[in-house]
Amino acid sequence: MNKIATPKNTKEMVSKYGFHFSKSLGQNFLVDYNIIEKIIRGAGITKDTNVIEVGPGAGSLTQGLSEAAKKVVAVEIDKKLIPILEDTLQGYENIKVINEDILKLDLHQLLKDEFDGGDIKVIGNLPYYITTPIIMKFLEEKVPVESIIIMIQKEVADRMNAKPGNKDYGALSVAVQYYCTTEIITIVPPTVFIPQPKVDSSVIKLNVLKEPKVKVEREDIFFKVVKDAFGKRRKTLLNALSSGDLQFNKDMVREVLKESNVDEKRRGETLSLDEFASIANGFVRRI
Repeated sequence: MNKIATPKNTKEMVSKYGFHFSKSLGQNFLVDYNIIEKIIRGAGITKDTNVIEVGPGAGSLTQGLSEAAKKVVAVEIDKKLIPILEDTLQGYENIKVINEDILKLDLHQLLKDEFDGGDIKVIGNLPYYITTPIIMKFLEEKVPVESIIIMIQKEVADRMNAKPGNKDYGALSVAVQYYCTTEIITIVPPTVFIPQPKVDSSVIKLNVLKEPKVKVEREDIFFKVVKDAFGKRRKTLLNALSSGDLQFNKDMVREVLKESNVDEKRRGETLSLDEFASIANGFVRRI
C-alpha cells in the first residue's frame, strides 16, 4: 500500500469514502512522513515493541508504526474511519484495529488479550478536549506501559512539561510528573495536517515510572491538595488550602506548612512535588 501520509493520498482517500472531518472529535490527519519518522525515533520503537495507538485516523502513523514495531493495536472511536483504515492498512499483518472508545475499554484486559509480554508503548495524535482524560486513565489505572508518546496542542504539552515557578506550571504538570518523567520530542507546525489546526502541536514523551516520583500516604489527599493549591492561583497557600475542597482550618494548615518548611505566603505554582507530598502527608497524619 502507498504511504497515506501525503496531502494528495490523504485527500484522495477521504474523497473516495466521502469522509467528512469531525470538529467534535478533533480530527486532523498527519500528512508528512518526516514527522512520523521523528515520532517513531523519539518513541524508541523497535521490533520488540508493542504499540497501542489511540486515534489512528486514516492510518498515516499506523503504517509507520507497523513497519517499525512488533504489533500495533489501533483504537479508533469513529466508525466512519474503519473502511478507510481497512483500505490503508491492507497488507500490514501486525495491525489490529478496534472500533471502540479508549475511555470505555478495560485496558488491563486489552493488554492481556492482545500482547504476549514485551515493552508496550502508547502512541497517539490526540485532540485537546480528550488529552488529559486519556493520559490519566492509563496513569491512574496503573496500566503497565513503558511510555506514552502523544502529539497534542503545544500549550498542553508545555503545561505537562513545566517546572515550578514557570507560568505553565499547574495541576496538570504535577499530576503527570507524579507518574512520569517528561520530554518534548519535537514541535509540529499546523501545515503538516489536513485540515490544518490553528495552533502548533508538540510531541511529548511521558516515561512512566515504576513507582510515583514522591511517596504519599494517600493519593486522594495529595491530589486534593494540588487541586486546592492551584484552584485560585492568586491566593497564598494558607488561604487556598483553608478555603478549598479539603476545608481544613487555618490553624491546621499553618501548622502543616510550618512542619513542611513551606512559607504560608507562597503560592501553589512555586511548590515542588516533594513539597506537595510533604504537605499532603502532614494533613493525612492529622485526619
